[in-house]
Amino acid sequence: MGRARLAELHGVATSYEPAPGRTVRVPDETVVAVLAALGVDASTPDAVRAALERHDREERSRLLPPCVVARPGRPPRLRLPEGTALRVETEDGAVLDWRPGADGPAPPGLPLGSHTVRAQAPDGRSATATLIVAPDRMPAPPARSHGFLVQLYSLLSTRSWGMGDLGDLADLAAWSGRALGAGFLQLNPLHAALPGTPAEPTDPSPYRPSSRRFPDPVHLRVEDVPEYAHLRGPARRRVDELLDRAAALRAAVLHEGALIDRDAVWALKREALELVRTVPLSPGRRAAYCDFLAERGQALEDHAIWSALAEIHGPAWRAWPDGLADPGSAAVARARGEHLDRADFHCWLAWLTDAQLAAAQRAALDAGMAIGLVHDLAVGVHPSGADAWALRDVFASGMSIGAPPDAFNSRGQDWGLPPWRPDALAATGYAAYRDLLRGLLRHAGALRIDHVMGLFRLWWVPEGREPTEGCYVRYDAEAMLGVLALEAHRAGAVVIGEDLGTVEPGVREALAERGVLGTSVLWFERDYTGADGVGSADGGGGADGGASGADPSGEQGEPEEPSAPGESAGAAPARARPLAPEEWRADCLATATTHDLPSTAARLTGDHVELRHRLGLLTRPLERERAEDAVEVAEWLALLGRLGLLPEGPDDEEGAVKAVHRFLLRTPAKLVGVWLPDTVGDRRPQNLPGTWDQYPNWRLPIADATGRPVSLEDLVASPRLHALMSEVTRAARLGSWDGRGIKPTPGTRGARASDTVSP
Repeated sequence: MGRARLAELHGVATSYEPAPGRTVRVPDETVVAVLAALGVDASTPDAVRAALERHDREERSRLLPPCVVARPGRPPRLRLPEGTALRVETEDGAVLDWRPGADGPAPPGLPLGSHTVRAQAPDGRSATATLIVAPDRMPAPPARSHGFLVQLYSLLSTRSWGMGDLGDLADLAAWSGRALGAGFLQLNPLHAALPGTPAEPTDPSPYRPSSRRFPDPVHLRVEDVPEYAHLRGPARRRVDELLDRAAALRAAVLHEGALIDRDAVWALKREALELVRTVPLSPGRRAAYCDFLAERGQALEDHAIWSALAEIHGPAWRAWPDGLADPGSAAVARARGEHLDRADFHCWLAWLTDAQLAAAQRAALDAGMAIGLVHDLAVGVHPSGADAWALRDVFASGMSIGAPPDAFNSRGQDWGLPPWRPDALAATGYAAYRDLLRGLLRHAGALRIDHVMGLFRLWWVPEGREPTEGCYVRYDAEAMLGVLALEAHRAGAVVIGEDLGTVEPGVREALAERGVLGTSVLWFERDYTGADGVGSADGGGGADGGASGADPSGEQGEPEEPSAPGESAGAAPARARPLAPEEWRADCLATATTHDLPSTAARLTGDHVELRHRLGLLTRPLERERAEDAVEVAEWLALLGRLGLLPEGPDDEEGAVKAVHRFLLRTPAKLVGVWLPDTVGDRRPQNLPGTWDQYPNWRLPIADATGRPVSLEDLVASPRLHALMSEVTRAARLGSWDGRGIKPTPGTRGARASDTVSP
């Protein structure tokens, strides 16, 4: 009983519900391990009693919590002795006296921001805490708009060095904004990847990064670096040779069936950039670089020295010699001096990448996009990466996040990503989280948050234990959402939460109340209230999806999208009717598919079932899988036909793809996303959950319906793309498609999809 009480005090759940009406008790060993990761000894009854007594003493003596969050109409929960004086020092240097009882939730005139509050009690006690004053809601989309969802690496142009880059992104933004009226481009995470070694190539998954705080310089367009034009002599000749080798890489991907080779691309770019760096910066460029260094500060210094040390010792920093595993050690202090030039090289790369991201966002806005770039925040970082090294005090040692067992996956999931420590975040005023968001939002019109439910709680799995032996750990959602709202407000950015799959009751409502848009994928938008659906208050769910089976996309850290009936592990749930367009929620990004799901053409034709069969991923007989899939597709096609959205007939694949998007535009969704490969009929998923080396996850270029890779130039000229997008742009401009023409977009209604469980 004492251990359970101690766990509750620290937000550690001692049970969960994998299905309605079924409660599973968390093993005592798990509770002890998780509490230990939070700095609490619960290993023996005596230790539990001591920990409870210590907690009670600290609570009685504490004047202020480590972090105070206030917003309009929501006073912070403060328990202060009568006569306690509060003084607020704002982030701008102003000083204000605060009388909570008289002044309400925040001092009069206190600006939004991250401030410091100091308390002085009559008995002589004093305390200091971070005060976050946040707006009630995230910024709203300026207008209803449509846009593309794209995996940048897959979008090669005739100027790419073997994979899509930031120059290609700027071109796509300029073209789609001007020619198609697109309002946004949603990207895969551009986070810095864990560098590869001769023995182990770079993990291509963008959802298992070394750092979420800085983008990866592999995305740079080398020729767009201003100093490139000033190369002369041997350096110019060598870069020209590298350009020829890059052209061969590009040709191999676009014309010879080769996969995207991130390490090969980076080897060429790194050498070229080292030569470009020999060109001195102009006075103005030097000043801009110095400003960037000052602005990014310690975070950039740590990232750069980690990168330099990883080049010498490999990325597995726990095995580094001579105290280098501790960023605050004397050994690391010496290394900063010894490797100053190489660390500066990595700072310079971060600056160049930041500048090209800014240029891409400017291109989007100049093309008339209302939002522009939508960056993607992965749910976690690689345990051997730069962030886990530099911020190890706010990550839980010996823990990994994942998902509990559920109706689709009896084994649960372990994503191999260390979780934030909620206590450490609060104690530091959420500084690491604030800095992370601020960096991502520097050049973004919106931010997609992978597994947004993780702002409320995460499933922790102790090292060496099975995912079934994990438990939920709760976070201060008011603080996590408050910091998010503050940073989104500063950037003027929309926030999109990936909330697919099984979601704890009340979470979608809390997100909607704060203005976080949800994610609605057509195939999962069904009315499960009348069927024996799955899901529960404590069900699992992937970070990039929900109650799904198999391993975390085979990438050991890229969680799965939810499975549709007939797609993945386990028995299919009872049939639930597709939601009519007017039943969809308005506050969402509506789309037909995602990077972890079959393309629309593959879904409609059943090709995705055949692919999983060829790879041995089906858990039921092929004929049963085919039949289930055919029934599901037929239900949607029947609805599209009844609505007059399928004049081409159900046997016209291209017409059916158009009909799906006509349907999305009929919903009240504020944002409608078009998966870029769908525009040319690509059959292949970019990532196939449950695979590792059986399928080339994250290494495929966009291709047409025959599997032929399509360059950006081909894509822009594609008749199939223009036929689809003419429907989208026409409907987006005038209203929604009804089969006979255009009719006004229906009014917003509380969609049942917002509070039911996706499969």
